[in-house]
Amino acid sequence: MLVPVTAIYAALLAAFLVILLFPVIKLRNSLRVGLGDGAKSELQQAMRAHGNAAECIPIFLVLLAIFELNHGPAWALHIFGAMFLLARLAHAAGLYATSGASKGRVGGMVVTIMVLLLLAIANVLQLFR
Repeated sequence: MLVPVTAIYAALLAAFLVILLFPVIKLRNSLRVGLGDGAKSELQQAMRAHGNAAECIPIFLVLLAIFELNHGPAWALHIFGAMFLLARLAHAAGLYATSGASKGRVGGMVVTIMVLLLLAIANVLQLFR
């Protein structure tokens, strides 16, 4: 069975992960850090921006695909997908702006968590429709 909406967000989020990886590679080369973060704050920020996205994206895509396979409405799939993508963009931008708390970082994580929880609930509710 096809999951076209999930495919769209999987592609967009994969591109986002690759974009987040480039600064890590560039910083590793310029700072000559082959493993770990070399106690370099700019590398730590880049690694966490990429790492946090890499940690959150897989479970989101699993939940989205399950919801789509269980015939969740397309409008809801797109709302979840768009909100998650925007949250990840905000989080990364906030983390690059400062290593401390920022509106983008905090807001991005709040929305990420909210989308994951709502999508989990939507999956359970979809079973009873």
